[in-house]
Amino acid sequence: MHNEFTAIVEQDGDWYVAYCLEVPGANGQGRTVEECKKNLAEAIALILEDRREDMLRGVPPDSRREVVTLE
Repeated sequence: MHNEFTAIVEQDGDWYVAYCLEVPGANGQGRTVEECKKNLAEAIALILEDRREDMLRGVPPDSRREVVTLE
């Protein structure tokens, strides 16, 4: 599965900070752009995993679950 998100990266002194427009609350920081983007990607993954688990709590146990893939 391939997902792409927008990273807005800004320099703040010696640090780079980033946030994601599509995932409110996701942000990262690092001494390099690469480190900053890696930390942002980890934050995005954690937020999406938490949201999925939260939403699945209300799904009836006998419902059918299917996978939809975006390319």
